[in-house]
Amino acid sequence: MARVRAIVFRRNPDGVANSDLLTSDETMTERMYGRDMMQVMQARKLFEVFAPLSQDSTSPRQAMGLWNAACQPESGNEAVGRCMSARVRQLGCGTRHVSPTPGELSPKHWWLVGLVFLVAVTAGVGVGVPLALRGDPSHALAKRLATARSILTEAPLIDGHNDLPWNIRKFIHNQLEKLKLNESLKSVEPWSLSNWSHTDIPRLKEGMVGGQFWVAYTPCASQYLNSVQLTLEQIDLIKRVIRKYTDFMQLVTNSQEILKVFKQGKMASMVGIEGGHGIGNSLGSLRMMYELGVRYLTLTHTCNTPWATSSIVESSKNNKMDYVGVGLSEFGKKVVLEMNRLGMMVDLSHVSTQTMRDALATTQAPVIFSHSAARAICDNPRNVPDDVLRQIQLNRGIVMVSFYADHISCDGNANVSHVADHINHIRDVAGVDHIGIGADFDGINKTPQGLEDVSSYPNLIAELLRDPRWSVDDIKKLIGGNIIRVFSEVEKKRDELQAAGYQPQEEELHPEYLRGKSNCTYSFD
Repeated sequence: MARVRAIVFRRNPDGVANSDLLTSDETMTERMYGRDMMQVMQARKLFEVFAPLSQDSTSPRQAMGLWNAACQPESGNEAVGRCMSARVRQLGCGTRHVSPTPGELSPKHWWLVGLVFLVAVTAGVGVGVPLALRGDPSHALAKRLATARSILTEAPLIDGHNDLPWNIRKFIHNQLEKLKLNESLKSVEPWSLSNWSHTDIPRLKEGMVGGQFWVAYTPCASQYLNSVQLTLEQIDLIKRVIRKYTDFMQLVTNSQEILKVFKQGKMASMVGIEGGHGIGNSLGSLRMMYELGVRYLTLTHTCNTPWATSSIVESSKNNKMDYVGVGLSEFGKKVVLEMNRLGMMVDLSHVSTQTMRDALATTQAPVIFSHSAARAICDNPRNVPDDVLRQIQLNRGIVMVSFYADHISCDGNANVSHVADHINHIRDVAGVDHIGIGADFDGINKTPQGLEDVSSYPNLIAELLRDPRWSVDDIKKLIGGNIIRVFSEVEKKRDELQAAGYQPQEEELHPEYLRGKSNCTYSFD
């Protein structure tokens, strides 16, 4: 496969192309094949590449007009390629030279001519398609959005992480008579005043969401105090919200029910717990929460537990790592094994890198990252490093990509194409069977442009459809098929373990790990 220096075009969410000249060799067909090249070639940014070579003052709009006039009637790769080459020579040498000849071009100009011609031919530009039509970004975007919405009618989009329940507690103290989820909360205070609010039923419908893991979250400050009580109250809240809006959503506690509910036209609603402190260091509490319908537990949040370290230890130089140094303690490994026995998914978002590795070495079932991204693209401890991505492939687990702008683009200036970059990187390293979506809406205050709330999922699918690697079947895996598979395999492992006679883990956390932390707990010692 030929390698060339390529002009790579990154589109903004509105479909307008921006160009960057790569300084390293890239596989052109991987980066350029299937792109809407006529749109690219007509974009203003392309002219800026050639403008420094010309003394002419012709504007990008004028240059594109000349290009259209000359090339629009052509059809077929060779004819369009010749036409494009001529137009590039015209731009490169100045539009005063209406009929440029080879003698008028410098070697640098010819390099650019050859580059654009090669890119155009490789991409299969203009075969039987009028130039003006292919250059219309709104037409191309509308077509991809229509395809995205068609896919969403056939397969459920299942988001791995939404913090609406905590906002209900924070804004209206869990008083559901004050909750108007059937209305647009964008115009209802205090929701409309908050950067943390992204969810209501009208927007869920617009985003065509087919399944949602609602999160029972409690702050780290509740650890060693009333974290179990608060977690139970949040589970109760989630189930009450589902009952209140039962015409739209339905509680689901196993993988088989998801598709059944989707086919009934409702949104499957599952429960997860964010933060191991929510179980109060108790395997008994863990078991009871499973009985209440909880189907995943995030081992930590932004604090260590006595048995697992959080990613916070990697993001703060002054943090003192409590209890276990790095990773999972022996009790933490018992938590993972008990989750396997129960059929509860182990969620590794928020944990330290060593906790990720320890959990993957311990678990007997696939694990999930409910809301994380690729560390190779944004070097943040909340994201997943490549060695762990490779382990996820072996484990048959899944990384559900979050939309928090600071974790997508380390400078915080993220858009939908940056999220697609993370998804594509995870695909490249772990494989298409190990990617999902876990936006973290209502738990973040900075979203990427084009992915502002739960109505915007079709935009992400449309962005991915620019890349010919993404078939309809691949998209269906990403949006929900992969998490359903993981959920099902976790249940299968549960059934195997219980059939083999595995009994509940009965170990207790050693009291020494709670010394100085148990002022509000009863001790049996």
